[in-house]
Amino acid sequence: MKQIINHINKCFENRIRLGIMAALMVNESIDFKPLKQLLGATDGNLSSNISTLEQLGYVRVKKRFIAKTTNTSYSITKVGRKAFQDHLDALESIIRGVTPNVEK
Repeated sequence: MKQIINHINKCFENRIRLGIMAALMVNESIDFKPLKQLLGATDGNLSSNISTLEQLGYVRVKKRFIAKTTNTSYSITKVGRKAFQDHLDALESIIRGVTPNVEK
């Protein structure tokens, strides 16, 4: 069982980061305000958790102006998609009680 636990990504133990990644797995991109509302997060909490995911290379941040208003949107990177899928696979393995098939 210890081997499976080693595949759990500590980054995703935070509920906001877990929610961000889950939302980005099923959406091409998400703007700041809808993501904030979806997760029930504060501006600062969402921003700091997005920054963590961006520094790890899991999330891409795109800032632009739409009608003179700043718009920030987020998308998942290939690295982020793989990291989160590996995390989900490990969780599923724990639930099923089987050894994960994760590349090292």
